[in-house]
Amino acid sequence: MPRSILIVEDDHAACQILERVIAVRYPGVALYTAGDGKSGLDCFMQNTPDIVITDVNMPVMDGIRMAWKIKSIKAATRIIVLTAFCNKTVAEASNSLGFSVDSYLLKPVNFDGLFTAIDRVDSACSTMVPVVS
Repeated sequence: MPRSILIVEDDHAACQILERVIAVRYPGVALYTAGDGKSGLDCFMQNTPDIVITDVNMPVMDGIRMAWKIKSIKAATRIIVLTAFCNKTVAEASNSLGFSVDSYLLKPVNFDGLFTAIDRVDSACSTMVPVVS
């Protein structure tokens, strides 16, 4: 089970729902939330969570740029991207910055897919295969 998860989502209601379902599924995990990429990066710097779950399109700083900055600070951080776009678009955006995310989830988020992605990125496996749900 992950020790800590940061959720970065500009839709406040969606963020609250994610926070609640994760708290129920993973009791005891430290949960942090932020409403944009800059706030997410600031929260990451203060708390260094194991996993970051982020939206792509957000004000101030988008999720891909935030994820790139996080990976440049702590490469072992696992990143799960929530997107309404196809995973190829997200992969191309992250690869253009020289990094890759660990998993992708298409919106609207399927909670079973979310839990599978969290469990996979949290596992000790050194080879990560992106999960598309």
